[in-house]
Parts: sequence; structure tokens; C-alpha cells
Amino acid sequence: MAKSTLTRAVKLTGTDVAEGKPRTLTAGPLTAMFDNGALRYIRYRGTEVLRGIAYLVRDKDWGTYAPAIENLKVRQGKDGFTISYSATTKDKTQGLHYTARIEAKANGTLTFSATGTPLTDFLTNRTGFVVLHPLNGVVGEPVEIVHTDGKKRKSKFPKLISPGQPVFEIRSLKHQVVPGVTATVLMEGNKFEMEDHRNWMDASYKTYVCSLLDPWPYTLKKGEPFTQSITVTIEGKPAAKKAAKAGSGISVDVGGVKGMIPAIGIGVPMAEAQHALAKADLIAAMEPNHLVCQIDGRHKGQREAAAAFRELRERTGALSFLEIVLPAKKPAAEEIAAIAKEIRAADYKPDAIVVTQMHDLKSFQPNTPRPWGPTYEEKAAAVRKEFPGVTLGGGMLSFFTELNRKPVPMGVFDFITHTVCPIVHAADDISVMETLESISSIIASTRNMVGKEPYLIGPSSIPCRDNPYGGVVSPNPSNSRVCLADMDPRQRGLFAAAWNVGLLAALARGGLDAVSLGAVTGPQGAIYRKTDYAQPWFDAAKAEVYPVYHVLAGLGAASGNRRLDAVSSAPSTVAALAHKSPDGTELWLANLTPETQKVKLSGLKGAAEIHRLSDSNFQKLATDPGFLSGKGEAVKKLGSVELGPYGVVRIQTA
Repeated sequence: MAKSTLTRAVKLTGTDVAEGKPRTLTAGPLTAMFDNGALRYIRYRGTEVLRGIAYLVRDKDWGTYAPAIENLKVRQGKDGFTISYSATTKDKTQGLHYTARIEAKANGTLTFSATGTPLTDFLTNRTGFVVLHPLNGVVGEPVEIVHTDGKKRKSKFPKLISPGQPVFEIRSLKHQVVPGVTATVLMEGNKFEMEDHRNWMDASYKTYVCSLLDPWPYTLKKGEPFTQSITVTIEGKPAAKKAAKAGSGISVDVGGVKGMIPAIGIGVPMAEAQHALAKADLIAAMEPNHLVCQIDGRHKGQREAAAAFRELRERTGALSFLEIVLPAKKPAAEEIAAIAKEIRAADYKPDAIVVTQMHDLKSFQPNTPRPWGPTYEEKAAAVRKEFPGVTLGGGMLSFFTELNRKPVPMGVFDFITHTVCPIVHAADDISVMETLESISSIIASTRNMVGKEPYLIGPSSIPCRDNPYGGVVSPNPSNSRVCLADMDPRQRGLFAAAWNVGLLAALARGGLDAVSLGAVTGPQGAIYRKTDYAQPWFDAAKAEVYPVYHVLAGLGAASGNRRLDAVSSAPSTVAALAHKSPDGTELWLANLTPETQKVKLSGLKGAAEIHRLSDSNFQKLATDPGFLSGKGEAVKKLGSVELGPYGVVRIQTA
């Protein structure tokens, strides 16, 4: 039974399941954050050297085990720090134990070693170290590689996102941290290779143990120990630079017109069609530009779903986009004809169609044979025959990764689409917010593929719609943070409201034509409904919506408005999105952190009205769908604004 108490944790993240508290440690000019057995934000004199080093254990579906850490010892000394611990990862069928030691010294060296011992025969896709290089100051920059055979070569970190592994058989990587200073990462105990983590929305390049060219999953034998280690060596003397101005804080400057706000819509999964219909009035009040509906040819109930989509279109006034998934068991013409028959019987006329086939919902490595199924051209021809004149889209209903690996031929479709998801490789709060840093790279790489073709993203949310890398999505019975789960409790909290503002801001800057976010109801939803999983507080309260509803309701009507250049001095901390509305200027700010942030504003003149999404008014946010239509806080002159943890504000000026 779901708890009825509205705790601060539920307000922020939708769950009372707590994350560990990170601790920052120092070794002279070197600093690192220790977080649940891993190192994050390894910095030298304040500049990020590595995004992280972690020892990860994954199952056969790429699910990541949460380690149970014991015997943790942390020693912070005058000239460095040491950490040691043991950990166990297991499920009902298998388990693995490992011991780890981390040592950092003021001379610029850091070593992270671990010895694993399987408690059973252990089936895994990957077990061992991953090293993450950050994006800022690294994208497109030189890297010196030493391979496992001892050969050395010079290369560059990819600027556009590499569909495959840019580097194989790695022993060490060396890059410039700042002028005059280099960092060498030595990897021992197995071979390593690199993948461009931006494919999956991660804000890093990832170097990981073993190779995807080898068979996987593979089995680690019971009782046979294995050891790996990562050694970071920082060398050189930094060039002199001006010290940052102390206490400058965060600022947001609103400038002139800089493009348009994309058309903003929301998803309606096939399984949610009837639930959505029951909430049609709330959907209409959001004023979405479009609803992205779906009919999966593998499932029954197509006619009933199509009838619900038709009625939703009539009752909300939103355009209706339809995703069609083909079973890929017969020629495309036959399968499209069968689905079209059901759609016509329901008198449903979609405004646009995106067509795909079931095999393209799953991942496969680049440069490997494409699985059987209709070609892009065959699918397009079949849809145009059954739905003459319809606007037709192609691409992937899965992540950018698959579009990057299976590019769409140009000239076949009227627009291109894919989705993004922030919980593919890591599901902790920090990592999810970090994913917003990758959006500019994803957009640039897609534009490089599709040119000026209209470009859409979504429906996308924190929970994932499907798992391209395994048979099913990951279960999440404890309302925790789980990779590749289709239910994530943060969708119900302020966290999702802030993340969605950050995502919309990044997509708008990238010049997207249209964006759709999450779903109307269900695990990826913005509107509350009773479900077969517990929703703490919401199930016992008279809740109607989640905080993210107000973001979509507030920005849905902004579709196509002139976007103003809103520049945040710390975009990974506070996201900003501004536009010209019929009534004046509107600025949205989102705090992407769990700490209160004060933001200095410039570029806005005159009196303003402010609506806040915060933990202090959470109950009203959940029970009053029309919150943004009510009276806000009147401000005669804007100077600064304070945002609570994962808080969002809308500022309107005449």
C-alpha cells in the first residue's frame, strides 16, 4: 500500500527511497566526489578531468545491479585520500562479490582497483570498470591512444556522435586538461574500448572493459577471481589565468529573438487510449499542439484505440500524429492495409503518420546485417497508398542511437524522428540531469544526417517507453531509480518538471520543428490515474496531475512563438527558456539541482507576475490543474529570483 504522507522526498523525486550522500575529497589540487562506490567529477584545479570512474556489473539485458556496499573506510589526509570497501551484487539467480580500493595523491595520481569473485556462475553483458570523459573542453579535441599491443597513435574525440566504437583495444588515453596540463588514464586487467556515450543521451565518452565485438552475454565462472585497475596521472604546469570572480553567482540574461519555440505535444500510448479519453478535458486544458498516438500491429484492440484517438482529436482540438508499428511478418503493403482497415472503420484520420517495424525497436551493432523486415521505401510506399496525402515521418521510435546506426534515406519521408531517454546507463539524480548536456550534440549529429528535413523528437520522458537492448523493460517494484524502467517515480515529482524545462530549453535552442514529451497518463504521464503500482501520497490524496503537467500546460500554447535568447551563466545548474507571447514576454527557469539557487536576471523590464512550482505549494500543484491560470506573485521590478530544490518558475512581463 502506498504511503499517504506527503514527504519532502516525495515532493522532489516521487519516492522516499533515498540516494546516498556524495562526499567530495581532495588530494592537493585534485578533487573527486565519492558517490555510492564510484568517483564523479574528478577535477584538477577546478577543471573537470573525468566525469567519472565506476565499477559496474550488468546483467544479460544491460540492467545495472545496485551494489550493496560494506566495510566502507574513507580516510581524508593532508596530502591525499584513500577509500576501501567491499560490495555484493546479486539477484535471485546469480551473485558477484568484489573488493575495491581508491588512492589519490597530491602529486596528481589516482588509482582505482577492484577484484571481483563470482558467487555463482555469473551471466553478464559487462562487468568491470567504465571511465567517462566529459564533453566540455573534450568534444573534437586531440587524444593520444596507446593500444593493448603497445602501439601509439594520435586521434581526436569525435565531434559528431560516432555510431560505433571510435577506439578499440585500449590500454591508455591521454588528453589535455588545460593548456600545459595533460591527463593519462591507464586501464589494466583486460582490454578496453570506447563508445560515444552521447548516442544514449549520456554527457560523456565512455571507455569500458571488454569488447562488444566479442560474444555477449558471457559467463564469469564461480569462484574465479579477476582484477582490474584504473590509474589517472596528471602532469604539467597550467598556464596562468585570471581567477574567477568570487561570489558572482548565477545569472540569466534575456535577449532578442532567436528562432521559434517548437510545436509542443504529448504522447498517447495505445495502452493508455481509454485512460486518456477519460481525461480529455485535462488534456485539452494543456493546449498541446499535437498528440502522438500509437497503433502496434502486434496487438489487438486497434479499432478501439483508433476510435479513442479520433474522439481525443475532436475533444482537445490538437493535431493527431499516429505511430504505426508493423509486426514485420508479412510484406509491408499487407500489414499496412490491415491496420488501415481498422483505422478507417473507426473513422480516424491522423494528421501525420510515423511508420516503423518491430525489428527497428531493438538495437544491433553498426556494420552488421540489418534484420529481416520491410525497407524504409517499402513502408513509405504502403502508407502513402493507404493514406494518400498524409504527412509521413520515418526514423526510430527508439533512441537516437538506432537512427545513428540505421540512417533514414533522404527524400523518402516528410520528416525525421527519434526519442531520447535519460536512464539508459545510469539512473541516479545527478546522471539524469547531466543528460541535458548531450542534446546539442544529438541535434548537430542528426542535422548532419538529415540536412534541412523537418526534425521531431519524442515522445520522451524520464521513464523509457521500451528497452531496445533486452527482452523487456526493467522492473521497478520498490519505487526506486532503475535503468531502463518504464516507471520512474521522479515523473511524479518536481524533478520531472525541472528536467522537462531543461529538455525543452535545449531542444528549442537546437531549432527542432516539433517536440513531444512523455504521455498523458500512465507511467510516463503528466495526469494522475490509479495504476497497478504504488504511487506514494498520490494514491491516498485527491491528486489530479503531477507538477510536470503545469510545464506542459504552460508551454503548450507557446508552440510556434518567437523564442528569445535566454542565456544562463550555469546551464547545468539553472535552465532558461524565454519567448514572446501575445501578452508580453515569458521566461521559464528550472533549478536542475537539489540545492536552492539564487538567479540574477537581466533583459526583462517592468512589473512581472511569477508562478512558482516548489515543494512549498506541491499539494496545490497536484490538486489544481488550473494553477497557472490563477493569480501569481506580483513583482514591481525584477532583479533576482530564488528557486528551491528542483524548483521551476514562470515569469511573465507585459
